Amino acid sequence: MKYDDASWHYGGDFPKGLPCEKGATHMAMFVSWCLLNNLGGSIHAEEFPESLTQLKTRKVSPTTWFIDNCDEKFTDEDLNVIGNRFAEYYYESKDGMFYEDYESTSDEDLETLYHFEDSWSAFDKLSPILKKRFDEWSATEG
Repeated sequence: MKYDDASWHYGGDFPKGLPCEKGATHMAMFVSWCLLNNLGGSIHAEEFPESLTQLKTRKVSPTTWFIDNCDEKFTDEDLNVIGNRFAEYYYESKDGMFYEDYESTSDEDLETLYHFEDSWSAFDKLSPILKKRFDEWSATEG
């Protein structure tokens, strides 16, 4: 199952002047957080361990890693069973709060969600929110 695809974002109303890569940043932040919190699919650990190490050691930005390793697509293969259940609840569902949480963690008023900074400092601001949402979800799932 495909949750999201950067190409869905950089067409149509995508802001002029932004690089297409910015259409993947929100997915990159979520998938990176999942992989760094033991919610990643086996494909990353088993087939691409060197790339996963680059992510874990922050040798590349979340978006660069995502584009290079996920072909700009966020699919169920990227996550394990628990990660997929969380993604369906938090990222995919109509009631999911991912986008609201994502935009609210920026230090500046974002013109659009595509203006979110692709950096580890931005990731570090988003990470506690994702952890909080995961913990809340886990408490209701257990």
